Amino acid sequence: MKSKIAIVAILWLGLSGCHHMLEVDPYTFSAGDNYYGTEEQMLRAVNGAYGALQTLYTGDFWAMTEMRADNTNYQYNESDRGAQQREEIDEFLITSTNNYVNTVWAQLYSNIHQTNAILARIDEVEFAEESTRELLAGQAKFLRALHYFHLVRLFGDLPLILEEVTSPSGAFTGERTPAAQVYEQIVKDAREAAESLPVSYASEADKGRATKGAALTLLGHVELTLGHYEDAARILNEVTTLGYALVEDYGRVFSPSNKNNSESIFEVQFDAGLETEFSNYIFVFGPKDGKQDLTGFAGNLGGNNIPTPSIVNAYQDGDERKDASIAWYDDPSSAQYEESEAFGGKLPFIKKFYHPPYALDGRANENWPVYRYAHVLLMLAEALNETGSGDPYVHLNAVRQRANLPPLSGLGKDELRDAIHHEQRVELAFENHRWFQLLRTGKAIEVMTEHGIEEKKRLSRLSDASYNIQEHKLLFPIPDREVRLNGFEQNAGW
Repeated sequence: MKSKIAIVAILWLGLSGCHHMLEVDPYTFSAGDNYYGTEEQMLRAVNGAYGALQTLYTGDFWAMTEMRADNTNYQYNESDRGAQQREEIDEFLITSTNNYVNTVWAQLYSNIHQTNAILARIDEVEFAEESTRELLAGQAKFLRALHYFHLVRLFGDLPLILEEVTSPSGAFTGERTPAAQVYEQIVKDAREAAESLPVSYASEADKGRATKGAALTLLGHVELTLGHYEDAARILNEVTTLGYALVEDYGRVFSPSNKNNSESIFEVQFDAGLETEFSNYIFVFGPKDGKQDLTGFAGNLGGNNIPTPSIVNAYQDGDERKDASIAWYDDPSSAQYEESEAFGGKLPFIKKFYHPPYALDGRANENWPVYRYAHVLLMLAEALNETGSGDPYVHLNAVRQRANLPPLSGLGKDELRDAIHHEQRVELAFENHRWFQLLRTGKAIEVMTEHGIEEKKRLSRLSDASYNIQEHKLLFPIPDREVRLNGFEQNAGW
């Protein structure tokens, strides 16, 4: 069934515009004029909106958020015809026809369509209790805010669609909304979600649903991104009152046997036991020649999202997060890859998402962590340092203590800011936050220019054009297909 829908989606790409995926409902999404007639059907629609997150996080989103930054690159193989798409992302050689960019744009707008359909129709549905309507609407608003938060940081000004698209003609628009207005809607949706969502759910079956804490964390993250530090501090401090706690063992945070733990604020749910619900990170991220040795199955892994020397060397001595985050593939075959030379012929790979054994090839059981309590503590520390009120050290050092690092104290404001940003990088490595952090802190050009210099020293395959970082490259280009069909102006500089 999935393959048939994929074919329909591909055919539709040639016909539709900005929302070329919006009329093609994924298998997790129920549609139709008569479908939303009952409370049960609306619940299924919301469940489908959560299911769409699985496609995003097992798809290409990592390339635009981690590999775009200095945390990861890819394992180069001259015979790999798909390498060009990764080269463009990793080395700032991007074009508006890049497949990763096209796919992420389409996935996010498809997901937004689902939430818009729910919010457009939910008021007409009869519920046994009004609180259920508010609960489902709050979840839809949280998801819509999250998707737009991803989009606006990646692309800047973009179509802000808040109504359900009900016809092919409705999928075309030549208008792009200024980023500032998009952020206003994100804040509105996240705030309303926080007001209607519970602190927790009583049923195990509801694990993974958005909560008040998830909505507040998103809202605090948005305010921090906008430089509204007092608002961010107030909101994130409220999250600390909701009962979250750091998991004592950092590695256990990501274990499939410890899903939705005390540190989890929002994570995308996967289940290897279900045909369409499994995750696949290690099969995408693991070293190309490592599959038989690492998982017990023949064939090759993806060789994507390979840790760089920059992140490998970023951990302080004694930081327990390093061994919990990065593992090594030590095999004679590794020596043929230039990426291994800096590591004595070994290849690093992301251990956070490697938990063998695997019952079936290509099917893993890890959830994807979108927001964790450690992230909240570090964002709160940053906000408090910027406002000069409260004690940022108590939150920063809680995270460092868990990593077996000594506490910090007595730093100047600028020094403490750098220390917090460094802590955010190593704590959240490979969780799709690094590129957004570089943008938010204004460090993207500086850091990536220096990173490019170092990468060119070790990788002979890089050209003079690689890592030519310019201001306009901080935003991805709007996909060429959307520009042509909708009459958009392309992002400046592309």
